[in-house]
Amino acid sequence: MHSAPPVAYPLGRSSLQAGLLLGVWFAGVAAFVLCALFAPALGWRLWLMLLAVLAAGCLAAWGWKNSPLGVLHWDAQCWHWESLAYQSGTPVRRLSVLLDFQRVLLLRLENQDHARLWLWAERPALPERWLDLRRAVYAHHRLSPLSADSRAHWLSA
Repeated sequence: MHSAPPVAYPLGRSSLQAGLLLGVWFAGVAAFVLCALFAPALGWRLWLMLLAVLAAGCLAAWGWKNSPLGVLHWDAQCWHWESLAYQSGTPVRRLSVLLDFQRVLLLRLENQDHARLWLWAERPALPERWLDLRRAVYAHHRLSPLSADSRAHWLSA
């Protein structure tokens, strides 16, 4: 069985993610406007709702702006994540595809310490390497040998 070719692909802020966040925020604004129109008086609950909608918008914008940016490398054997925080690159223990919209992937990377990182990959970031990334993500990877604890768990189940 052949392995997928090596690929390096930039990951980071997603326009789809921004659109989803903006859509949900606009739904909150619409709910506030409807409540304000039909409420008998502008009470404390309405002010609290406005504060919650504004805070949610600010947190969503801050989260999107501070999304991790970097490059995901596949060397035909294992994945590596390289970013400002991990300039020399860190090995990825597990890579999972959570959403696949053909032109956008939501990936979950897990490192050796079991820390998880959710990243968006979009075709427009590097269109000429998009299919290489998809092949690497979906290629059949060799499973790492099971530890004694996990083997015992599977055998007892």
